[in-house]
Amino acid sequence: MTDRLEALLAHFPVRASILHAGALCGIHELPPRGTLGQLHLVRRGTVVVHHAAGKPITLTEPSLLLYPRPCAHRFVIDDREGAELACADLAFDGAAEHPLVAALPDLVCLPLDQLGSARPLLDLLFEEAFDQRCGRGEVLARLFELVLIQVLRHQMEGQRGQAGLMSGLAHPRLRRAITAMHERPRDDWTLEALAATAGMSRSSFAQTFRSTVGNTPGEYLQRWRILLVQKGLRSGKPLKLLVDDVGYASESALSRAFKAQVGVSPRQWRGQAGPSPP
Repeated sequence: MTDRLEALLAHFPVRASILHAGALCGIHELPPRGTLGQLHLVRRGTVVVHHAAGKPITLTEPSLLLYPRPCAHRFVIDDREGAELACADLAFDGAAEHPLVAALPDLVCLPLDQLGSARPLLDLLFEEAFDQRCGRGEVLARLFELVLIQVLRHQMEGQRGQAGLMSGLAHPRLRRAITAMHERPRDDWTLEALAATAGMSRSSFAQTFRSTVGNTPGEYLQRWRILLVQKGLRSGKPLKLLVDDVGYASESALSRAFKAQVGVSPRQWRGQAGPSPP
């Protein structure tokens, strides 16, 4: 089976850094932190969460909160009982342009028990979070990144009638074509070639792709290629060296596709975006 996440995360990684690990009580405001998302794990205690993503929620069992985009939120915790949490900032490469940031809801909230096979991983994370071992910060950061992958798996498995990338990756046939585009963006992908990769007829593939993902295969492929071009431009790579990487015939053809997708030329966009952060 093709790996639905490997190529996507290889091109657009996510890096975690520890925000908090330990006991909390009282009221704690968490304003948006630049372009960062956040992942919170509640190990013990009752936590009332007020946030800009919707109505307040009350967590009474070990739970997970994922905010893929910056979102102001507030924790309210009983002063006597307290709670234990491990929290991390998430830096999505490309920020709002990261494919997963666009694909995920404003908030993912679920009991830790729903992550099933991730229990040993969560136990190790909490053990590291509440101990003072050397290299603790780096170990916790990597463990949070692994937990995020478990959440993405859970999201893919739970897609029901919601059009978007996660639904496409959950589809047993479409995911073959989507993963192939992610892995080989420079290939000359025709509708027929993508349908064959998915093991479907041309018409069935086109119809199913649009209803499941929310756009046509051609539109998705162009968006993916332009995302890769934006990533290359942020890193300082000249446009002429990106042409062959993403399968365009010439620099002018890529420039036209870029402007059609983004609204400005690659040069204008690069001036607005600036370099990637270190």
